[in-house]
Amino acid sequence: MMKSKLNLDSAKIAHARATAAGIAKDMQEFIDSHTTVSTERTILRLLGVDGVDDVETPLPNVVVDQIKEAGGLPRGVAYWMGNAMIQTGLKPQEIAEKMAAGELDITKLPTATSKEAEEAIMPLVHESLKRIKAQTAKRNEYIEKLGEGPKPYLYVIVATGNIYEDVTQAQNAARQGADVIAVIRTTAQSLLDYVPYGPTTEGFGGTYATQENFRIMRKALDEVGEEVGRYIRLCNYSSGMCMPEIAAMGALERLDVMLNDAIYGILFRDINMQRTIVDQFFSRVIIGYCDIIFNSGEDNYLTTDDAYEAAHTVLASQFINEQFAVLANVKEHQMGLGHAFEMDPEMENGFLYELAQACMAREIFPNACLKYMPPTKFMTGNIFRGHIQDALFNLVSIWSHQGIQLLGMLTEAIHTPHMHDRYLSIENAKYIFNNCKNIGDDLIFKEDGIMQKRAQFVLDEADKLLSQVKADGLFHTIEQGKFGGVKRARDGGKGLEGVCVKDEQYFNPFIPLMLGGAE
Repeated sequence: MMKSKLNLDSAKIAHARATAAGIAKDMQEFIDSHTTVSTERTILRLLGVDGVDDVETPLPNVVVDQIKEAGGLPRGVAYWMGNAMIQTGLKPQEIAEKMAAGELDITKLPTATSKEAEEAIMPLVHESLKRIKAQTAKRNEYIEKLGEGPKPYLYVIVATGNIYEDVTQAQNAARQGADVIAVIRTTAQSLLDYVPYGPTTEGFGGTYATQENFRIMRKALDEVGEEVGRYIRLCNYSSGMCMPEIAAMGALERLDVMLNDAIYGILFRDINMQRTIVDQFFSRVIIGYCDIIFNSGEDNYLTTDDAYEAAHTVLASQFINEQFAVLANVKEHQMGLGHAFEMDPEMENGFLYELAQACMAREIFPNACLKYMPPTKFMTGNIFRGHIQDALFNLVSIWSHQGIQLLGMLTEAIHTPHMHDRYLSIENAKYIFNNCKNIGDDLIFKEDGIMQKRAQFVLDEADKLLSQVKADGLFHTIEQGKFGGVKRARDGGKGLEGVCVKDEQYFNPFIPLMLGGAE
């Protein structure tokens, strides 16, 4: 390991990491004994169940809702679907269609053993994994053939509400130099307990995340990637009430980056903590299996809390997110741990504190694909000052070797970016990244100077907070409002009714195979 430029205590880093591992392990005991309606719907989607009924209800919802109403959810849909295949000779899609038509109640069929039910669906499980692996291989082939942009990846958003207009915007952004296109999800989709179906043209503040929209955008980015001669990565949101379902859709349609963070959903979308912590595990197992980069949401803490005072909460959460990822077999290069450039511009030496925080994150997580977020909280609509703030943000990013750079827009706080705003943002970043490419390799920090002391203090405070979280438990810590200054109740929020304890015959055939890297 390189000597710390910030003179960080390696023993303290190791202690913080071990404490975070203990927090994640404690939560894993809860996760392993529970399932949710969205986790069960994900199994159905991976088994090939798709489409909607005559009133536009997705078939995975139809099946899971009927099983739940009959009291069968604790046994899991893999059992009920495998048993129905044995008893009817039908495939999962056909079974789902009959259930939607009111022609079949799979909880009232004769019952086989759980072993027999699992054997019945295993060919479909392996077929699904093969399809996902083929998509991962295709990504690797594209990168080998075309190459891709250097890190930090230039990450920009499209958010028109119309997937076809998004395609136009995304392809133009790629031509301007973007490496990652994030299709912002329509307002409040994270609170829907189902995934909409088909192509969509009427989102508000973003575009619906649907499997068909994923497919349309993936095709468009492959086309423009061939044109510009580099692979363009696609990002969307595996968060909210349908975390694992959207991860599965992303795996099947070759998304490359997905926002994925249970604590973010708890704090900023008021999703029940028990529900989303269980869903996060399966979603990250899928993400880990197909080599998607996940982005965590610590940057959002600084929109509701003070970036100077709450910096240690960001680091503590990064440690916890890292260890949740380890348990899901997510590799370090897939960990887009989040942070943000959000110090008050009026603060004296705020740039030094920002630089210390970013360099500290890189030193502590040397192999992670860190995701760095732009200034938003203190963007005023003054486009000239905003462009300078974004320039300072870009300087910190190249200096501290970030992995993914969500580019700031000079019109932040005014409107959704126009194409020329995006062009100026990309131009700003490319200019600074090129001119300052090796600044972080050449410059060192003053011994016991402002930056060293700041980073050491933040690490100390994060280590103390992690020890407190370990003692209190993660759920209780969130109830106390220790992250983002937001309090949530263990039994509050949205979606608790979709959680249940597994029974002794429960099985999810995908998790052990995905954790083992099966073909």
